Amino acid sequence: MKNRKILLLNNISDHGLREFRDGYSTTDKMEEAHGALVRSAEMKDMKFAPSLRAIARAGVGVNNIPLDRCAEEGIVVLNTPGANANAVKEMVLAGLMLASRDIVGGIEWVKANANDEDIAKDAEKAKKAFSGHEVIGKKIGVIGLGAIGVVVANMCAYLGMEVYGYDPYISVGSAWRLKREVKHEEYIDDLFEKCDYITVHVPATESSRDMLNKLSFAKMKDGVRILNFSRGFVVNEDDITEALRSGKVAKYVTDFPTPKSVIMPNTVVTPHLGASTEESEDNCAKMAVEQLQDYLDNGNIRHSVNYPDIDAGICKVESRIACLHKNTPGMLGKLTAIMGDANINIANMQNASRDKYAYTLMDIDTRITDAALNRIRAIEGMLRVRIVK
Repeated sequence: MKNRKILLLNNISDHGLREFRDGYSTTDKMEEAHGALVRSAEMKDMKFAPSLRAIARAGVGVNNIPLDRCAEEGIVVLNTPGANANAVKEMVLAGLMLASRDIVGGIEWVKANANDEDIAKDAEKAKKAFSGHEVIGKKIGVIGLGAIGVVVANMCAYLGMEVYGYDPYISVGSAWRLKREVKHEEYIDDLFEKCDYITVHVPATESSRDMLNKLSFAKMKDGVRILNFSRGFVVNEDDITEALRSGKVAKYVTDFPTPKSVIMPNTVVTPHLGASTEESEDNCAKMAVEQLQDYLDNGNIRHSVNYPDIDAGICKVESRIACLHKNTPGMLGKLTAIMGDANINIANMQNASRDKYAYTLMDIDTRITDAALNRIRAIEGMLRVRIVK
């Protein structure tokens, strides 16, 4: 029986840990770990054990993990997109209401007048200061149509809003899940020009930094309302502060408190509550555990952020060989030549690449010889080779 140790770097939901099959156990020692589960623990300065094959992030953000170093050491990094989508969607719904109605101002007025014996009567006079707008019939632009953006767009359509989506990299799966009422914009500027509300749901990458800036705001409607439940740096803070002061942006709702955002005018800031539900933590943990086991047991990669995804199913032949390597020309030819020289038949081969790195899975009908295995490991650009089964 296999004996695989999983390093826990944060508190991980028991709903997820219960998904581990026989042969798995947890550890607090890096030196004996085959896999790791992490949420927010800082890993950039960690030294990884030679036995560590994969890190699964129970969540989406991976800025606490050294992705390139992991790739160079043949360690696959996985995350769990979509597992927290419903939790974030519900926060966006709350943000939409907070952007439309001065609910916060009304609550603060009530607190400030808590000792007023005629508060009910006085509230009738005061409430006009907190009036707002209904969202039905309004136009909303959803930037980013991944797991979260799709459910947000569909929710807004259910609310009776006119929904415009923008995502130049939308997947086929996401496109199928979108309600047909959602209109796809080819150019982001067209979305800026026509929408009353804009909500951002893009990955945290350098290309998304300052995506919304003074040039973007200049193209938007006067009085636009902006929701940011993506990442704080997606919106340029200096530029949106000026847009709020001028009235170009009527309201900004963000889930990312910073020294600047907490003092911006006409802004509602929540303390990164987007995925903070018990259900979301459970779902992320379950998904992370499932993906980690599938990689360790079958060599399949799902939702990696540093290697390509491959799904070869459950191995039903004698052996499966997993090769993590640089994305260099001629690699497959070298692999097949070595297997041919060893008189080993390849029953099935899958290969995929992602930027500088690639992954090859080979199902073979016999046990691979030590000599062939050593030749594969010696190929220039080969980072890690293991016998999955």
